[in-house]
Amino acid sequence: ETVYTEETGIELDTGSLKNGVDFGVAPFGKTEGSVEGDLVFISYGIVADSIKRNDLEGLNLSGKIAVMMEGPPKNIPKKAWDEQEATMFYLVNAVRSGAKALIYIDNGREKDPPSLMADYFSRRQIALESESENGGAPVPIIYMTQEGAKKLFAKSPVPMDTAKANAESNSFKGFALGLKAKIKMKRSSSKGTARNVAGYFEGSDPKLKAEAVLFSAHYDAYGKDNGKIYNGAADNALGTAEMLAVAEAFSKMDPKPKRSLVFLAVTGEEYGLYGSKYWAKNPTWDIKQVAGNLNLDGIGSEVYGPVKVMVGYGAEYSTLGKNLDDVAKAMGISVMPDPMPDEKVFLRSDHYSFVERGVPALMLLGGPEGSKDSLVERIKAWEKVHYHQPSDDVMEGWDWSGAQTVAQVMGIIGLRVANENEMPSWLPNTRFGKLKRGNTKSLPKEED
Repeated sequence: ETVYTEETGIELDTGSLKNGVDFGVAPFGKTEGSVEGDLVFISYGIVADSIKRNDLEGLNLSGKIAVMMEGPPKNIPKKAWDEQEATMFYLVNAVRSGAKALIYIDNGREKDPPSLMADYFSRRQIALESESENGGAPVPIIYMTQEGAKKLFAKSPVPMDTAKANAESNSFKGFALGLKAKIKMKRSSSKGTARNVAGYFEGSDPKLKAEAVLFSAHYDAYGKDNGKIYNGAADNALGTAEMLAVAEAFSKMDPKPKRSLVFLAVTGEEYGLYGSKYWAKNPTWDIKQVAGNLNLDGIGSEVYGPVKVMVGYGAEYSTLGKNLDDVAKAMGISVMPDPMPDEKVFLRSDHYSFVERGVPALMLLGGPEGSKDSLVERIKAWEKVHYHQPSDDVMEGWDWSGAQTVAQVMGIIGLRVANENEMPSWLPNTRFGKLKRGNTKSLPKEED
């Protein structure tokens, strides 16, 4: 665990900026020590003859601290910007031009604005003891909140809003902000232990009980950090409670299903799937005998109302998708394809750790009756305010029948898998069609 100490801060001629309130230090740049220099606003840092634009023209960045925005500007398509990896290119160019630090402020259009990143970066950072820090930029990279950004422009010859508006034009020219800044970064590290929690029921079939259905959900949020409590009620106490409800139901079943059932509450998901990756590499059940994985991880969409729609992330890759279709049909639930494919949710939760070992997996997400667009709109509204924030708490108006339905679907699919003659299989001619349980090789890329 690594945290920034109270010594971390930014001193301006006009006052002090506080870590976690005004800014956050990105982990992919220099993270300790002190730097100081004059502040210079360089817009997006673009230097491109093709569009006759040079944001650094007439500036000497040597020894300066560059204040900039992450692109693209309004007149450059985001797809083209991303394909050219332009953000990284112009970051590197600013460093090569002599900037001693980079400070990012928002342009008002980002999906993940600097204010949000400053919040994340100021929290504790968690890494496995076996991991070493990857090398990053040789200078500090600072993300400013909106309030912090205003303080950088306190003596600017151009008001901040005007400067940002001018930055959208190819005719923009950088300028000094009239302030000197001293950035001081101090970290403290300690070691601790986080635990996965596992339980199982032995199957009733003498032969098939050697195989197991794996149920999973992550029980971590962000705990207590920077004086705030991150409850993680929707993400992912709901999923953990639903999984436990399934376990309770199976505990009362006699006889038990044919295959064994493993229930795994994993830790460290929010920091990088640490718990599930650890179990997948050091399984307490023979990984080649894990029939399939059913995972729960969400943002509370199942308590918007009675669940009438379900998404099965990964359903298109294995025979688990057919199980979902059958159970959903029997319960009067519509199965919806991934409503936000650009988010690549299938790659981002604990089930993917088991997929990497060749185990077919399915992550379930429930939602109320309505269109895909209405569901996405509500999810995005929730994410904007509550995702990974202290406000992710139990709320008035939650429809608990929806959570019950998700648990029922998970339990019934698990029961079907536990009693089928054959274990689930990957569908041929799909991205994971050639995977075998116990896989230790890198998975095929999406374009493959």
